[in-house]
Amino acid sequence: MKNSTILKASAAPVALGLALASAPAFAQDAEGEGTASAAVTGPTIVVTGSRIANPNLEQSSPVQVVSADDIAIDQATNAEELLVDLPGVVPGFGNNVNNGSGGFAALNLRGLGTNRNLVLLDGTRVVPSTLTSTTDLNIIPVALVERVEVVTGGASSVYGADAIAGVANFVLKNDFQGAEVSSTMGITERGDGRRFRTDVTLGAGFDDGRGNVALSLGYQNVNPVLQGDREISRKTLFVGGQEIGSGTSVPTRINGDQYDPDTGDLVPTYNTFNFAPFNYFQTPLERFNVFATANYEVTDGVELYTKGMFTKATVQLQLAPSGLFGDAYQFPLNNPFLTDSIRNSICAENDIDAATCAAAGAAADPNDPDYMEVPTTINRRLVEMGPRQTDYTTNQFQVWAGVRGNLTSLLEYDVYGTYGESDRNQRNMNWGLKSRVQQALRATDANTCADPSNGCVPINLFGDGQSISPETVAFINQPAGNTVSTSLAVVSGSISGDLTEEGFLGAQTPIGIAIGAEYRDYSASQISDVSFGTQDEVLGTGAPSPSYSGGYDVKEVFGEIIIPLIEDSFIRNATIEAGLRYSDYSNTGTSLTWKAGGSIEPVDGFKFRGIYQKAVRSPNIAELFLPVTTGLATLATDPCQGAAPANDATLRSICLAQGAPAGSIGSIPAPSAGQVNATSGGNPDLDVETAKSYTLGVVLTPSFVPRLVITADYYNIKITDAITTPTTNDILDPCFGPDGNSPNPSAPECALVGRNPLNGSLNGGGETTGLFLGLTNQGTIETSGVDARITYGMPTGFGGLDFDLGLNWVDEIKFKASPASINRECVGQYSSNCSFFNGEIVPEWAANARVTANLDDFGAISLRWRWIDKVVYEEILSTDGILEDYLEIPSAHYFDLNVRADVNDNMDVTFGVFNLFDKSPPNVSSYIGTTAQNSGNTYPSTYDVLGRRYSVTARLRF
Repeated sequence: MKNSTILKASAAPVALGLALASAPAFAQDAEGEGTASAAVTGPTIVVTGSRIANPNLEQSSPVQVVSADDIAIDQATNAEELLVDLPGVVPGFGNNVNNGSGGFAALNLRGLGTNRNLVLLDGTRVVPSTLTSTTDLNIIPVALVERVEVVTGGASSVYGADAIAGVANFVLKNDFQGAEVSSTMGITERGDGRRFRTDVTLGAGFDDGRGNVALSLGYQNVNPVLQGDREISRKTLFVGGQEIGSGTSVPTRINGDQYDPDTGDLVPTYNTFNFAPFNYFQTPLERFNVFATANYEVTDGVELYTKGMFTKATVQLQLAPSGLFGDAYQFPLNNPFLTDSIRNSICAENDIDAATCAAAGAAADPNDPDYMEVPTTINRRLVEMGPRQTDYTTNQFQVWAGVRGNLTSLLEYDVYGTYGESDRNQRNMNWGLKSRVQQALRATDANTCADPSNGCVPINLFGDGQSISPETVAFINQPAGNTVSTSLAVVSGSISGDLTEEGFLGAQTPIGIAIGAEYRDYSASQISDVSFGTQDEVLGTGAPSPSYSGGYDVKEVFGEIIIPLIEDSFIRNATIEAGLRYSDYSNTGTSLTWKAGGSIEPVDGFKFRGIYQKAVRSPNIAELFLPVTTGLATLATDPCQGAAPANDATLRSICLAQGAPAGSIGSIPAPSAGQVNATSGGNPDLDVETAKSYTLGVVLTPSFVPRLVITADYYNIKITDAITTPTTNDILDPCFGPDGNSPNPSAPECALVGRNPLNGSLNGGGETTGLFLGLTNQGTIETSGVDARITYGMPTGFGGLDFDLGLNWVDEIKFKASPASINRECVGQYSSNCSFFNGEIVPEWAANARVTANLDDFGAISLRWRWIDKVVYEEILSTDGILEDYLEIPSAHYFDLNVRADVNDNMDVTFGVFNLFDKSPPNVSSYIGTTAQNSGNTYPSTYDVLGRRYSVTARLRF
């Protein structure tokens, strides 16, 4: 929790939409771009979004493209950086997410969630790295990427389930020959956050060009940036602007009061803990990758091909020191470090008379008839252990093998199989085990535990931060962790090409078709050690990670057709297309997805296009099989806290019915660090969710302005039967009223809240269920908007100028967890509810522009501008107690300057300055959004928190 007993934790264990897509967030204190369309960029982008490969056939779906030039001049060190700044791409889990990260980088198209899109490699699936079927972008071999193509708005009829929001296809360099060595070094102006990447790629043809082999080796290292190293995040601010610390601090707090070393008494809390400096703004990463590919033309029309990849990536997360975050412990009254004053206070709170209390304090051991333990809430920051560390090490491999060639003069075939595995090992260090703390509390003297097993050493909680001995630290500080394993097997075959030699109805271009079948088998498991899989055992984790496993397979047949209707007649051309996929899932049964669309160009250079698609997504392993656990969700104010229920009989009755003891009314603590317990898990009865989407657009290529291309496409996506969990407000508002002051005890949502039986709060151990956030198919998600792009190139006396502007306008992004929930509008808004997935920001407007001057005999100079529209605090929520400055984030403008110098025919050097004007991130406190995205008093995944930084890349080719 941030300012009280528990740290901010992620919703992985709470709001499964959050929990399922990431690792749990933990109590951290106490707690190159371009959207060129396929219609205008020609044969280089005819793959993504269709299996029909005739370059003369233009599909109706808009395609965004990150070109090879963009990749080179932006000096990206990982695949995440190639996509995150594209309009329409919302920050997912990346290296700016610390508390709540699962150690991977994920793609989030349209803000619909990282589990609703596909990441492809040369049009084929990549083994997921998580239980939620999310592909880790860290495994993509950036050195071999020729371009990235992004299709949004649904592509399930082409690629199968999970492609509700679209796909990102990383197209690799083909038939690479020669050698290329490149190295990139980057650093911030503050001298931290060093980034290093080096790649060696070798390729050669053989047998007179009939075969080719290529090998790429890569290494990447990213150093951390601490929040304590940036002014905005050195201290933690609450929503009112006040500086706030964690209530899990030193000295120890007992039942809400704090130990005073000078007197030995318990006094009102006087010292909190600043947890902010320990957290990362940039998480460290080390990655090794190997990629190899080979192909050989056995005979005319028959080519064998294969490729394989292996990646080892290690991501490290860090939080403030662990602690006893307000859980209840059985405190022995004969604890040797307990002062008489504190013992008497504990006895008084538990109605134990003085004589009995004194006798219990003098008891020799647990066998003494006077021995007594009482449930006691303890808050103590374990500063002696140092910061909490979590290492995620992912080992992933995948191999492909296939045969392709000409079936006839018109048709081609492609049959391949692929198999991949990913093992992501999580290791937690310096967290501590609750059971060992409990064992160490039961001591007969300062050096002897009542139960000496496992080398127990008594723990002294009563000191100024140095009272816990190194021997005790060694006893309680046992590593814990788990391994998430996934596997993917695919067998696929397709036939594509021209249906006839001649066109249809006089059209010159023949009809294009593609048909095929595919089988996929997906399995996943989470194997945790005993500590990590036990509720409340690992201190500060928010939720356990129990062992479980599951799997499913799917059989599919699919087909596509593109029909040119008219060419060079009374109109320039007209084309229609359609696609169909029939799927049979072992877990959810059969489903049908399809698309239908077309384009019409009345006159040369003026084209309309549109497509309608129905897509489905089957629930993933976590959504189906994750055991029910209690973790943390975001909540700043509990309606039952403080004096409110003492003055309102109706409110008091609700708090009591939810489990608050009568003696706690009037003094129920506020949420710890803006977080409360929440209980959730998988649901084996889930069915598929269904999306209906359409795009309508125009493409302008006027002949009177050569090299000018203008595209604009309206998109509309609606997901019904969405697999979702309610937000905290969906539970609390019906029960307590939107303002917290109009309680309704008859609301069924009141029964979905379980309180701490000791103090009535929504925090505590496993005995406090908090909010129940069940996973169902009752949700509805909608988004719509416009993507536009303008590109223009003009020759000059010194070479040429290229202009590229991409613009995204979001009309709506709405989320409704159930028919009874609010249909929450989140476009241009932020809070712990918006966006519904993990708290990312979806601005109403976003733009990305680049101007590049190509200089003869020198190289190129490129200036990029990125604009994020202003956003406001969620408008339907109360603003009471929130600093006015935190209710709006002004629009942000970022500029990057890159210069490429062509030293000679074989070598070039690129120098870049990113965040050229050193724009500072906005300050909105650390309690206004979710832990994953709102951290360090800002939104580090949306706004630049590192400041001005420099990068240089040298590339040698021969």
